[in-house]
Order: sequence, then structure tokens, then C-alpha cells
Amino acid sequence: MIRDDIRQPTREGVLDAADKIAAILPPTPLLPVTIDGVRCWAKAEVLQPVGAFKVRGAWNRLSALTEAERARGVVAVSSGNHAQGVAGAAKRLGIPAAIVMPRNAPQVKLEATRALGAEVVLYDRPGEDRDEVAAKLVEQRGAVLVHAFGDPWVIEGQGSAGIEAEGQLGRTPSRFIACCGGGGLAAGLALACPEAAIHVVEPQGWDMVGQSLAAGEIISVGASPPATICDALQPDATKPVNLSVLQGRAEPGVVVTDEEVRAAQRFAFAKLRLVVEPGGAAALAAALAGKVPLDESTVIMLTGGNTDAASFAAMLTAP
Repeated sequence: MIRDDIRQPTREGVLDAADKIAAILPPTPLLPVTIDGVRCWAKAEVLQPVGAFKVRGAWNRLSALTEAERARGVVAVSSGNHAQGVAGAAKRLGIPAAIVMPRNAPQVKLEATRALGAEVVLYDRPGEDRDEVAAKLVEQRGAVLVHAFGDPWVIEGQGSAGIEAEGQLGRTPSRFIACCGGGGLAAGLALACPEAAIHVVEPQGWDMVGQSLAAGEIISVGASPPATICDALQPDATKPVNLSVLQGRAEPGVVVTDEEVRAAQRFAFAKLRLVVEPGGAAALAAALAGKVPLDESTVIMLTGGNTDAASFAAMLTAP
């Protein structure tokens, strides 16, 4: 389990992560997009080598491990995008990796994670506690847990996208609109660009970060949460480290529906020629639905593009 007493992520850590990531990856495009007559910007993290921004945090965390830690390996928990980020970084660094993934994760994500050489350990969602499964593996193997969002190195790595966007824009963004699961990206962006507003966007019924920000304490998902097509945005709760960064920094949480997400996927395909998975389109969905303010310095994060062809085609052709 993630401890509550881990070090706090910092802007200096984000800047260091940005340098490390720039050394191995080209910047993802910052694309102009017009919404309701306002020309703003979309950060195309869907074009990362693993199809999602998660490679940033994974690389920053794994490259910071000691030689002894690398030898013992890493364990991660993910429905797919963090899984691929960790698996890809582990393969490049020669580190054994075990990824705890839900059985009902999209098949394309399961196959891609295995193809990168990681061991996939399946669990039932709902039904099993994924953190407990991961904790047992960590204890048995002496491995390092690479949490998808509640890890300071991961948060700092995700924040590198903000440093990159600021450089491409040539000025500090007025706001970032971020797809939000546990809050790793949002926290990283908040540290990267202290003057920018941060809008967290979550699926309807899964707005645990938004509810936690409003309550000032961590709120967990209920016993029977609604179904959502945003498989990448379904953690049970955020972590103390994320809430501590976002409290007082993030704007009130925003919720989007499945239909709003599908509309955003269609928009991205038609206007930007990009394939965006449901969870990766949540921020764009909020912008298109008029749920967040927009101006010429707004950056919308398109966070992932790992979706199977049949589902994407069905979404595009649905009436």
C-alpha cells in the first residue's frame, strides 16, 4: 500500500523529470482546436509510444530506482495505460515488471502489456481489492510498487507534460483541462505551472477527486458505482499525496457522461484526425459540453488512445 508519509512531489522534481523525458522522447504535438469560436489547444498525448501520457511518470519512477531495487523488480496496478507505461520503461531499463490488471480490461491493453514483456496478474473488478493483490506481490518479491497516481516520482513525471506544453505555447497556459482518474496528471500539471488553473474531469459516478476536493478529505467510490466507458478513470479513491497538491489549487471538479465522451471521441477523429479512447477524451468532452471556461491559452489534455478497432468503429458509426 502507498504510505501517507512519502515525500511530497515538487516543481523542481517536475523540471528534472521533464529533462529526463525530453532525453528519450520527442514532444507530443500541441494542436490548435476551435470550440464555440474559441481557438484553444489540445495536447496529443495519444501519440506517445505506448499511446498515453503514462509513459512519463513510469519512466521518471523507474529511472530513479537504485540498482538493488531494479534487480528486485517492480509491481504496478492498472487497467492498461499505466501498465503499458511501466512495462515499456521496464523493458528499456531491463527491470522485471508484474502488472496487476482487471480481467475486464480492454483486450487491446492486456495484449499490449504482455507484448512489452511484463507479467500480467489478473484480478476481478469488481470483487477483488487490486491494492491487496499488488501488496502481496510486493511483499513476496521485495519489489517496488509503482503506483499509477499516488507516487511523487510518477506525479512529477506526469507534470512534464505541462512544462512541455508551456514551451510549445510560448507562455504559461491559463488553464489545463485534464482527464482525471486518481489525480496524478492533475497534480503534476499543478506543480508544473503554478499560475495555471487546473480543471479535473471525471466520469459520472466516479468523481472521487472532485468530491474529495469539495469535502477536504478523501472520498471513496460507493458500493455499486455506475458503469462507465472510461475504463482508464476508475480508481476507488485518490491518495493523500494527490489531494495535498490539488487542495486549494484545482478548480471544482467536473463530471461528464458517456454520451458526452463519445461526442468528444468523434470530434477528435473528425477535427484532429486522432483516435482517442474514452478516458482520454473526458477533458475534451467537458470543453465541448461548455462545462469549463475556454480561452486562447487553454490546454486540453488528450491523455490516451488505446482502444480496440471494433469498439472505436462502433462508436463512430452509432446513430
